[in-house]
Amino acid sequence: AAVLGTRQVFFAVVATTAALISVFVPISFLPSTAGRLFREFGFVLAIAVGISSFVALSLVPALAARLPDKPVRHLAPLAAVGRRLARAYEQSLNAALDAPLVALAAALAFAGLAWLTFQGLDEELLPPEDRGVIYVLATGPDGVGLGYSARQADRMEAILQPYVDRGEIAAVLTIVGRWDLNRVSVIAPLAPWEDRARSQQEIVEELRGPMEAIPGARVSVYGTNSLNLWSVGGGIDVAILGSNYQRLFQTAKDLARGIEDELPNLSDPDISYQPTQPQLSVRIDRQRAADLGLSLDDLAATLRAMVDGDEIADLNVADQAIPIHLEAAGGAIDDPTDLTNLYVRAESGALVPLSSVATLTEEGVAAELDRHRQRRAVEVDSNMASGYPLRSAIEDLKGLAERVLPSDIDMIFMGEAEALEETSQQVAITYLVALVVVFLVLTAQFESLTSAAVVMTTVPFGVAAAVLALFLTGTSVNIYSQIGLVMLIGLMAKNGILVVEFADQLRDRGFEVRDAVATAAKVRLRPIVMTMISTVMGGLPLILSGGPGAEARAAIGWVVFGGLGLAAIFTLYLTPVAYLGLARFVGPRAAEGTRLETELRDAEKVSDSAVERPAE
Repeated sequence: AAVLGTRQVFFAVVATTAALISVFVPISFLPSTAGRLFREFGFVLAIAVGISSFVALSLVPALAARLPDKPVRHLAPLAAVGRRLARAYEQSLNAALDAPLVALAAALAFAGLAWLTFQGLDEELLPPEDRGVIYVLATGPDGVGLGYSARQADRMEAILQPYVDRGEIAAVLTIVGRWDLNRVSVIAPLAPWEDRARSQQEIVEELRGPMEAIPGARVSVYGTNSLNLWSVGGGIDVAILGSNYQRLFQTAKDLARGIEDELPNLSDPDISYQPTQPQLSVRIDRQRAADLGLSLDDLAATLRAMVDGDEIADLNVADQAIPIHLEAAGGAIDDPTDLTNLYVRAESGALVPLSSVATLTEEGVAAELDRHRQRRAVEVDSNMASGYPLRSAIEDLKGLAERVLPSDIDMIFMGEAEALEETSQQVAITYLVALVVVFLVLTAQFESLTSAAVVMTTVPFGVAAAVLALFLTGTSVNIYSQIGLVMLIGLMAKNGILVVEFADQLRDRGFEVRDAVATAAKVRLRPIVMTMISTVMGGLPLILSGGPGAEARAAIGWVVFGGLGLAAIFTLYLTPVAYLGLARFVGPRAAEGTRLETELRDAEKVSDSAVERPAE
């Protein structure tokens, strides 16, 4: 019995293995963000499926041969329940096969409902993740010193101190003056997950109000994600691209004004280009300096030595080079106007006051000049309302940009928004590649386009079931749930192969299409249900788990648990209906093989007669 059973399912095992591997391998070749996250995931699953198929065809038959011949008595009640369910399924399947158009219409209606549901799902790159650490970034006015930033840091630490006292925050690490003197960054690791009652997101939301109320600084509170992608302020970042910084700055102000007036879910837009950093410019009258015999190099060396110090030589002492700096005496330069009182020696040897050839001008400039995609850029960062989907924010900003931005100025997304746009395209391509590859593999395995088409018919409806599961559980469409949907393609094809492959075998034995598919569905009911139950139960730990990474595991778990549970219904009913509608137009594989052998024999006869004629 074990040998006979292995022979019957050998083709199905090989086909399902090839289908699953052809789904998982494309995941490993996703480029950029998605590929970096799921490269090992896809390869491990593909290798595990290959090993499991070897076990199924070798170890499992050996163990099955050792099973007791007599049924186990204490499992009799469970077997009775199974038989009743099988009879109920057989009756309902016959009803579906008697009215295939009604079954198909019900499936299409379900798919339409899933499509409408998909439009209302939140779409984001990653679900909100509790990474156990909070970041606070403060930016003060340009030109302030470390003392000003240190006072702002004290205010921020005072707000965080109650959380430290309650044990929710384990420590506070403050960095003042990093990147610029007006910037303060605070890293606050949280207590372990089991030692605190609130999540990172709840603490962040509570901190934002008091932190944003600190006067004299723009303060943002945010957390990280598993891809280490986030906006400067934890919201959404865009960059305005053009050829002139002043024009870009004016356009950025128009965009920021539109965000405040028209987009209620986005707030506090911040423009990176701010011409407010004080700068002292020294303008030299070159013609007058030449008339007075002043060298521009001497002028530059004098200013450099008096302002910042000038390295004039190296002193070698015991094989060590010691630089010698020329600097102004303490108190010599206390005010910018003191520079005009300096004297520079002319070629004639006379001392000429710097004020006779130089003009000092105080002006505001931007602290940084950004560039993106080899073009001048001005970045705009906006905070997002809690619970507002990232995809909705992207679409809102795209609509606003079409109304506000001139035709020669472009807008690109950055951070999580850029990764979401990129990943959505990559995953969509992966869906298409997975479907095409699975279809080609099944066509080669079945040696029939019809059988492969029947198996693939249920895949879109399985994805629709997963979408409904996401809606019912409140899970967003993110990179984890999208990978779960790709996995579902292989799992759905696996169940369909069990029915179609056995139905083809029965047709080769002389069964009619209706009888073949009805018998195949009835016989394959148990393995399909067992596969569904084992897979669904395997998704439960992902849903129920907590701690680090629980959000990612739950996103995949709900797709597998809810999607596959609902999708099994389509496998059990829609696959037989599709087989009944399509297989009737194609003969059995045995008949096709007989026809091919007949054609080959006829071709050989024609060839032999053509060879004999010249001899005559």
